[in-house]
Amino acid sequence: MRVALLGCGVVGSQVIRLMHEQSADLAARVGAPLELAGVAVRRLGRKRDVEVDPALFTTDAESLVTRDDVDIVIEVIGGIEPARSLIVSALKRGKSVVTANKALLAEDGATLHEAARAGNGDLYFEASVAGAIPLLRPLRESLAGDRVTRVLGIVNGTTNYILDKMDSTGASFLDALEEAQTLGYAEADPTADVEGFDAAAKAAILAGLAFHSRVTAEQVHREGITDITATDVASAKAMGYVIKLLAICARSDDGRTFGVRVHPAMIPRSHPLAGVREAYNAVFVEAESAGQLMFYGKGAGGAPTASAVLGDLVAVGRNRLAGTRGPEESTYAHLAVHPMGETVTRCHVALDVADKPGVLARVAELFAKHDVSIQTVRQEGHGDDAQLVIVTHRATDAALTATMEGLRELDIVRAVASVMRVEGDD
Repeated sequence: MRVALLGCGVVGSQVIRLMHEQSADLAARVGAPLELAGVAVRRLGRKRDVEVDPALFTTDAESLVTRDDVDIVIEVIGGIEPARSLIVSALKRGKSVVTANKALLAEDGATLHEAARAGNGDLYFEASVAGAIPLLRPLRESLAGDRVTRVLGIVNGTTNYILDKMDSTGASFLDALEEAQTLGYAEADPTADVEGFDAAAKAAILAGLAFHSRVTAEQVHREGITDITATDVASAKAMGYVIKLLAICARSDDGRTFGVRVHPAMIPRSHPLAGVREAYNAVFVEAESAGQLMFYGKGAGGAPTASAVLGDLVAVGRNRLAGTRGPEESTYAHLAVHPMGETVTRCHVALDVADKPGVLARVAELFAKHDVSIQTVRQEGHGDDAQLVIVTHRATDAALTATMEGLRELDIVRAVASVMRVEGDD
C-alpha cells in the first residue's frame, strides 16, 4: 500500500517517523505493508527533523498525487489552496485521502465529499479536530444509531493555555499570550486562535457530523478572547467560575434547527471542563440514549495529531484491501442553522452605576422590558466605584443584546463594564 505525503512540517515529519518506527505493526493491522511513495514539500534541500530518502522529496505535488502507483494521500499542508485542488485530484482518481485540514473541511467540505463519492474513495479527517482525541469517528460511526443533542467543549489549546494562565497567575491577556508564544503553543500571528477562527472551523465540522447537516465556518457565531481582561477573570474567580473559550453545537428544543457558536463563557469550577488545564482539549457529547460522554486529551502538537492521522491511514488501508469504503458524508437531515439571536443563553453583566437610590429598580425595569429575568444581583463598592453585578436567567441572545443596548442609554449607568455568557450550570 503506497502512500503519498503532502507536507513535511511539524505533523508530516511525525507521520513519517511513526510510519518507520511502527512499520511492522502497521502492516499487520492494515494487512499489507505501508510504503512511502513520495513527500511533497515547498523547498528541496531544507534540513528536516526526520530521516527520509532524499529521492522521495518533490515540489511537484500534483504529479505525486496523480501517480498510478499511489494508493493513499495524506494531506497535512493546511490552508485552502493548493490543498483543495490536490485532494480533489486524488479523490477523483480513486485514491483514498487522509487530511488534518480543518479550515478546508469547514469552508468547502462538500466539494471534497463529492469528489470522494465520484472517485469511490475514502475521505477520513479525524486529525482535523482535537488532535489525538478520538472524537469524529465516535460521532460519525459509534453514535450513528443515536440522536446527538449537544456538543460542548474546548477545542483550541492555545486559547485554553492563555485563559488558564490568566486564571491561575492573574496575568494579563498579552502577558499570557507572550508566554504561550515562547513555549510554542501560539503562533507569531495568533489571530486564528485568539479570535476564534480555528475553533469555529472545528465547531462547523462537529456540528455537521452531530446533526447530519452541512455546516460551514461562516455559519458559526464567533467571538474571540482578546477583550477578556485580568479583571474579568478575577471577577469570575471570585464568583466560583472560570472563563473558557467554548465551542457549542446544540439542537433547538423542537429539533428542527440547531445553533453553532464559539465564544468565551463562564462555567462553574465544579464543571469538568473547568479543570481542563494548559493546552489540553475536552469535549462533551450529549445523546438521547448514550447520555453524556466526555473526550479529553492533547488537542494539538505534531505527535498527537500524527497519531490521529495514522489511525485514519490504517482504516482506509483496510478498506482498500477489502474493496470497501468507509462511511460517506451524512447530510440527510438538512437542518437549518438558527441565528445567534434566537439562541437561548444566560449572561453575567457588570455595570458601573451611580450610587444613589432607585438605581436597581430602573435597571431591573429595563431587564423586564426585554423579557430577561434576573437570577442574582449584588452591589459592589460605593460612590464612584459602585458596580452592579447581575446574572440572568436564560433568554434569547437578541433579548440580552437589546437589554445591553438599553443599559448603555440609561443616565444612571456610567458604563457596561463587562458582559459574559454563562454555561454549564443549568
